Amino acid sequence: KTDEPAKSDVAAEGEAPKAESSEPKAEEPAKEEPKAEAPAQDDPKAEEPAKEEPKTEAPAAVAVAEEPKAEAPAAVAAADEPKAEVAAEEAKPEEKTVVVAEEEGTKTVEAIEETAVPAASEPEAAPAAEPKEELIWGVPLVGGDERTDTVLLKFLRAREFKVKEAMAMLKAAVLWRKSFGIDALLGADLGVPELENVVFYRGADREGHPVCYNVYSEFQDKDLYEKAFGDDEKRERFLKWRIQLLERGIREQLDFSPSGICSMVQVTDLKNSPPMLGKHRAVTRQALALLQDNYPEFIAKKVFINVPWWYLAANKMMSPFLTQRTKSKFTFCSPAKTAETLFRYIAPEQVPVQFGGLYKEDDTEFSTSDGVTELTVKPSSKETVEIPATEVDPCFYPQIDTTMLE
Repeated sequence: KTDEPAKSDVAAEGEAPKAESSEPKAEEPAKEEPKAEAPAQDDPKAEEPAKEEPKTEAPAAVAVAEEPKAEAPAAVAAADEPKAEVAAEEAKPEEKTVVVAEEEGTKTVEAIEETAVPAASEPEAAPAAEPKEELIWGVPLVGGDERTDTVLLKFLRAREFKVKEAMAMLKAAVLWRKSFGIDALLGADLGVPELENVVFYRGADREGHPVCYNVYSEFQDKDLYEKAFGDDEKRERFLKWRIQLLERGIREQLDFSPSGICSMVQVTDLKNSPPMLGKHRAVTRQALALLQDNYPEFIAKKVFINVPWWYLAANKMMSPFLTQRTKSKFTFCSPAKTAETLFRYIAPEQVPVQFGGLYKEDDTEFSTSDGVTELTVKPSSKETVEIPATEVDPCFYPQIDTTMLE
């Protein structure tokens, strides 16, 4: 049926041979019906009535909906103006497409503006803050500070100069300091003045390292022991107090400059120390783990004095598991060798009297600046001791430390 109108039009114009040759071309619009419906999808309401019409009227519907394509056979027959009609056919769909694209582009631009405006305004309301300088023991970890190398070198030595392991240790230490609240802990009042005689700093060794004494015999006082380790809250407070004391000692007595003293000597008195299986065991192990993980290479020497026999036996069992570097820092001595061992590393005027030294609290006659002369007197021999004095009291009695005589 679609071929008949095409033939009649061509016959009227007197070009029957050309119409017959164009019959195959006239069938092309019928075959391209799906393509003809593509522009019609933009207007769904107009398509619905066309679908309800009988199949016999389909060519007419196609001709109405697509006037440009229906003219295609005529355009083939009329060879005078083929290019003008094709250009007209192509212009109309392009206009529709451009309109739709412009509408969609406008909506897209509006949507982008809606989402972009708040994002662009955020920096104005809250400008990005500069990264905070990270400090550890008052020393910046990054920058041109000469003390930075000293701090980083401590972590490298603790991990035998394995860079990745040292970096992991440093990161863990920085995170722990933040979680533990070290900065706030420095100025906190924990209310435990009774513990001042348990751990304290006194003097320096012969090389200038500050000396920290740990006197566990003070815990023979049951009231003090219960106040320090009675329950979980008290044990947590003791742990904070111990870390606070160490942090203050590091900041006040150590120097991280290249030529400074950045480590200390620890003296641990085990005389009358509490039994190993007590309430303090858990917090002691926790404190030891924190010191090992977060305070590397701060111990120049560790001296254990008044060591009982069972402790020496336990140390021999643990010795194979310690590195040579760690074992070289440890010194153990029995009660009979306490003063002698301490004087090997610390001058007698710097050692408290309770450990066989000459240092006394509130001593008005002598101070640590007064040098001590050591003289060794062999058995069955005589030595002359001269003591210079500008004034001599009739009741003057020289003080001689007999523990130094052999």
